[in-house]
Amino acid sequence: MKEFDVYVMDKPGELAKVCELLGSNGVNIKAISSEREQSRPRIRIVTDDEATTKSALKRLGILFEENEVMNVRLPDKPGELGKMARKLARRMVNVDSIYILGKENGMTDIALTVDNIKKAQEALK
Repeated sequence: MKEFDVYVMDKPGELAKVCELLGSNGVNIKAISSEREQSRPRIRIVTDDEATTKSALKRLGILFEENEVMNVRLPDKPGELGKMARKLARRMVNVDSIYILGKENGMTDIALTVDNIKKAQEALK
C-alpha cells in the first residue's frame, strides 16, 4: 500500500480538485489528512488503486511523493495504539504519518508510514 503526499497550492478549491480528480477516475480514498508546512500545503492520501492514483495525478501535473505504508491490525480497545507506539519507540522507529482505516469485528485497521519499515515490522511481530 502507498501513501501519496500531494502538494497543492494554498488556495480554496485545491482539496476539491484532488478529490474530484480521484473520484472521476474511479479511485476510492481509504484515508486522508492534510497539513500545512510553511507555505506549501500537503494532502496525504491512501487509496484503493495506487496505479490509477499515480497516473491521474501525473496527468494533471500535480506534484506528489509516494511512501510505503504498513498495515497493522489492533484490537479495538483502549491502550492498544499506545502499546503499538511504545514498541516502535523502543526500536527507535519514528512514525511519519498514521491513519485509522476502519474498524470491524472488534479490530481496528491502522496504516502508518515510518522512517524504517524493516525495524517497524520486526518491532510489531
